[in-house]
Order: sequence, then C-alpha cells, then structure tokens
Amino acid sequence: MRFVLAAGATRTAEIDGISAAGAAPDLMAHTPSADVEIVEYGRPVRAPIVPVSPSGCPTPAVITRAVRERIDFDLTVIDAGLIRPTRTPTVSVGAQRGEDVRETEPVPCAQEVYEETRRFGAALPDDSVMIGETIPGGTTTALGVLTALDEDITVSSSLPDNPLRLKRTVVSEALSASDIDRGDAAGDPVFAVNSMGDPVLATVAGFTVGALESGIDVTLAGGTQMLAAAALVRHAGIDGPLGLATTSFVADDETVALDRACDRHDLDLEVTDPGFDEGDHVSMQRYIEGEGKEGVGMGGALALADRAAVDMDSIRDSVIEVYNRLNGDVNGP
Repeated sequence: MRFVLAAGATRTAEIDGISAAGAAPDLMAHTPSADVEIVEYGRPVRAPIVPVSPSGCPTPAVITRAVRERIDFDLTVIDAGLIRPTRTPTVSVGAQRGEDVRETEPVPCAQEVYEETRRFGAALPDDSVMIGETIPGGTTTALGVLTALDEDITVSSSLPDNPLRLKRTVVSEALSASDIDRGDAAGDPVFAVNSMGDPVLATVAGFTVGALESGIDVTLAGGTQMLAAAALVRHAGIDGPLGLATTSFVADDETVALDRACDRHDLDLEVTDPGFDEGDHVSMQRYIEGEGKEGVGMGGALALADRAAVDMDSIRDSVIEVYNRLNGDVNGP
C-alpha cells in the first residue's frame, strides 16, 4: 500500500479564528513541512517547529507516524503548494500556495496542478493507494468548493467548537469576489478549485482521478476535506469505487452528516477509533476534547493498522513514544 500525502498552504488559514493548525499564525506556515518530516523521519528535520495547536494539541502527524513505526508503509509526498522548505523528498506538480479564498482566483494554477497530478496518479505501479493531506485552513476552502459544486455537506474543524458561521461568511464573501453563485461550478471541478479552493484539493482530486482511471484502488485518508475531494472526483464524471478512511472523531462530530455525505458520493466509509479515551496521556486528551480530529492521513493510517490487526493498545503506546520524542526535541533532555 502506497501512502500519499499532499502538503500545501493557503492564505485562507491566516483569517483569524479559522484554523488550529499551529501554535501561532506566524508558525502555521511551517506546519505542512513539519508534518511530512514527522511522518517520514519521526521528527522535524529542517522545519523549525513541532506543530501544535494554540492549546497544545499535537499534530495528527504524531498518530500517522506512530502507526508507521508499527506497520511500515511506503510514503510519497506531493508538494501541493508548500511555502517553507522540507527535507522530505517531494514530487513537484507545479503547485503554489493558494491565495485567500476571498480573492478572485485563489488557485490560478488549478488546471495545471490537476492535470499534472492526474498523470502522476495514472502512472503509479501500485494496486492500491491512500492519499491524505496537510494544509491549515483546508476545511474552509473545502466548504468553498462544496458550495461552488452545490453540495450540501458541512465541514468539520480542527477546533473543538466548529466556527461554521465564520466559515460560511468567508465562503459568501468568496462567492462575491469570484462573481459566482452557489452551484455555478457543478460538473466543473477545476473551476470550483480555481474559484473557491486550495492547491491541495486540486492535487488530491487530480491524483485520485488519474489513479482510478488506471484501475488503482484509492482510499481518501481524512475527514471533510476529503469529502470535498470526493465531490470533485464525482463532478469530473468518475464513478469508480472510492473509499474514505477517517477517525471516530470526525464520525462523532455532530456538525457533520458523514454517512449521508458518503452515501451521496458512493464512498466506502471506514471509521477507526484509536481508543484515546482509554488513556490519560496529554498526547491524546485534546483529541478526546474535540481538537484535531483528522489530518496528515491520520484516519487512513489508523485504518491500515486495523486492517493489519495491530492492537490499538500498541498504537497508543507508539503515539506516546513519538510524542515524548518530539517533546524532547522542543524542551531538550
């Protein structure tokens, strides 16, 4: 199983109150680069931070890495608009950081990125792949894309209290800026991303379309951002089998009608509960309280562990090991 991560950035994340993917706004730009280094190497190498939320919730990359230390899997990282350097080897698809979704064209390179990743996905030799994402602010741009496609799907949040009112206000302003109405991008996924999205969505959608067209089994590893990616794939006219692997934290989010959304887009839903409520370690408590929920392919990684019959006790032990190692990097010996 190849595990793919699309990592990028959008200025939408700079809107106050939108994202918890970083301890402070000036550090958030480093989050995707640090995330992929944690999954690849077990700690940041070039990135100068360990991503945490303002309240101290560790990045979901900790959980994805913890699974990788129990069941090794091949990792491929796509540079989907990174703005800070990383030591992790990446596949370049010509992506650049997305602008604020309230700009007229937040992803002017959407067509090029979509086509390049479509070719890349189609060329892989694998029988099956999982693809996840890391991009602060991504649930807001996901809501923008879903609105442009006229999809009645609600997004979740990395924050305990989902700021849906703020996100809907931002999306309304974005529609006005792009001079489009709800549903104007139905059947045109590239236009939807170009007008209302981010470069990671262009990457995931293009990659998934290409892989499915070449007969590769694809599982989208993530939460409601991946629902937006699935909607883009379906609006591209691709109706092949497609899975969504996510966490119990997303499934339990009362603001998200996950089953209905999966039914609408014919997604094979796979929900994994890591059992964080069975421990009291700080690395898990924030997730229980509603932070994080998903990201960096966390749900997909947990699903791989479950498929391999790896006990979640073992995964939780690994989470603590990775967290303690990272905490040592921050605080010293």
